[in-house]
Formats: sequence, C-alpha cells, structure tokens
Amino acid sequence: MRNVYVLGTGMIKFGRYPEKTVPELGGEAVLSALADAGIAMDQVQFLACGNFGQANASYAQRILQTVGQTGIPAINVANACATGSTAFREAYLSVGSGLYDIALAVGVEQMGKQGLLGGGAGGADPAYAPEGKLGSGLMPAVFGQAGMEHMRKYGTTLAHMAKIAVKSHKHATKNPFAQYRTEVSLEEVMNARMVAYPNTLFMCCPTGDGAAAAVLVSEDKLRQLAGGRKRPRIAASVLTTDPYTARDAALPDVSTLTRTAAQQAYEAAGIGPEDLSLTELHDCFASAELIHYENLLLCKEGEAGKFIDEGGGQHPDLGGKVPVNVSGGLLSKGHPIGATGVANICELVWHLTRDERARERQVPDAKVGLAHVIGLGSACTVNILTI
Repeated sequence: MRNVYVLGTGMIKFGRYPEKTVPELGGEAVLSALADAGIAMDQVQFLACGNFGQANASYAQRILQTVGQTGIPAINVANACATGSTAFREAYLSVGSGLYDIALAVGVEQMGKQGLLGGGAGGADPAYAPEGKLGSGLMPAVFGQAGMEHMRKYGTTLAHMAKIAVKSHKHATKNPFAQYRTEVSLEEVMNARMVAYPNTLFMCCPTGDGAAAAVLVSEDKLRQLAGGRKRPRIAASVLTTDPYTARDAALPDVSTLTRTAAQQAYEAAGIGPEDLSLTELHDCFASAELIHYENLLLCKEGEAGKFIDEGGGQHPDLGGKVPVNVSGGLLSKGHPIGATGVANICELVWHLTRDERARERQVPDAKVGLAHVIGLGSACTVNILTI
C-alpha cells in the first residue's frame, strides 16, 4: 500500500436542517473540504459516500449533481454506525492501492427525532432487534446491560459514567460544530431522566443531521498540492466484524470487534496506545465510552473507573494525559450516523495540523490521533493518523 494523506477536510455544524436535503448537506461539506484542500471537483478521481438511513438513495451520485458531475466512479456505503468511517476507508484503499491519486470521502445523515425508529433509517429489522424477546435489541438496552456488567465485575459506579457525560459536554462548549454546547453538572447528569440504567438522558447521544468530508491524496499529489503544508498520514485503517463465539445471547458482545480492530491498527501503524495524543471514540452512551477505554487499551482491564478518576477526573479530559472526545463526542457533538466516522477524522486532522477549527480545544503538540467507530450488527473501524 502507498502512503495516503488527508489533504483537506470540511464539516457542517451538527444539528437539525429540515429545510435542506441530504445532497445539499453533503454537498456543503464536500465544497468545504475541496476549498480546504485547495483543489476543484474536476481533480477528484473517486467518491465514496456514507449514508445509513437511505442506502438505496444513490446519494453519492446526487451529491455530485450539487457539486459537479465529472463522470468519476462513485459508490454508496452503508455499514451501521461505521458507515462514514467505512466510506473513508474505501477512499483510502482506492488511493493506497495506486488506482487513484485523489479521492473524496463524505458522510451525511438526516435523522428524524426518533432516530433509527423513525423514517430516517427505515426502522429496526426485527431479525436484529429482538427487543422484548431478549430485552437487548435496542442500543440503550445493549449498552445499559454492558455498563451494568462492568459495574458488577469491577465495582464501577454510576458516578464514573456520569463524569464522562460531564466531560463531553464541557468539551463541546469549545466546538462550534457541536449540536449541543451547554455544560452540565455531575448532579444534573445523575438526576436526569433514566433512559436505560445506568445511562440517564445526558449520557445518551442525540439524533440530528450532519455532514463531513475529507480529501485523500497520494504522496506524489501531496507534494504537488499541499503547498508546503504538513498533512496527516493515514498510518492504519482497519475494519472488523464480530467473530463467532459461544456466548450468552442475552448479553451482546460490544467489545471483541473493537479490541481486534485496535490491535490490528496499532500493529499496522507501528505504535502503541501510549503514543496517542488524542482519541475520538464511539461514545453513543457514557457506558460505551467507559468500556471502550479498555477495548482500545487506553487503560488496563477493569481500570476504566480509575482512569476516569485519576488526576481529579482530568485524565481523559482536555489537558489530561490521554484526552478523549475533545470534540464533545457523540454525547454532545451529536451522532448523525453516516457523518460520524468522517467527522471524527476531521477532528483528528484539525488537532494534528493546528487548524483554526480546533483552536479553542487544541490538544497541545498533537502528533498521533485515533478514531474509532462501532456499529453493532456488526462493524468496527479504527483509523490512526500521524503527522
């Protein structure tokens, strides 16, 4: 595989845009990424578009109608919550393989207030959402169970998970692209309406609309187009699914595919978790973030609670040793499914390049970033970028 770099990124503020279409949202992010890269659409050779809600809508082609139909190959990707990051990986592979020199990845989603249960994603497939039968088909129940199991095994508390929500909401106040930018106190989080124990309302990601895009280039094109700017290299891009294991069907495995992806990514990048400057991980719920601290090897097995408390609760905070979700994460930045994976890449790029868009929350001296997305069903991506 050739070296591949992220030349430009673009993202719209996550929120609600009922007056706009999905192609319009995606097109806005694409134009922003092209402008950041300093290139025009007619220089792009390949487009991968991630959208989960309406995968049969040919949004890649419809976005091209808004930004410029140049006849290039374009594909549509749907891969659960890893939809956007899978589109990014397809663009990476297209350049890394030598087939193209400039590729574009865009992730976009327009969700109703009911999220996956509304019209946006076509509803839940009963084959994969046996709610009632097992009590674990819908995501709040799945990650509620996972959080309770961690509490049972390791003595983790509700307060530990609530601290994660406090952290994420605080980080989001410094992110103009975040859907919610309001701080919440530990007491407010713990006393909020319970959704699925131990996750209260503030410990669950919101639904919303959003789009993000990234321009990927070969090393030769980087020399031609970057104008001397240092741009991040994609050191690893891994996609995994669940292996078969004989486990209790009443307790879905939310960890194995992440652990496998993390191990493969660290090996491919030639680094360890101790080398990370920042991490954007899949915090669809506060309990999920806590579990993924261990899955991504940010701390030892069973020590996520200690990881949260260390240094007065500042260890995974901005300014701590291993800052996590300084964007605000899914909990506060938002989770428009198709856009999330590419948005995580944008966040890493902005910190690694000292971009103005990360100014208020800049991680000092950032050199290595990890982006993680997991979609139960199952798909997991881990991308590592270095500068």
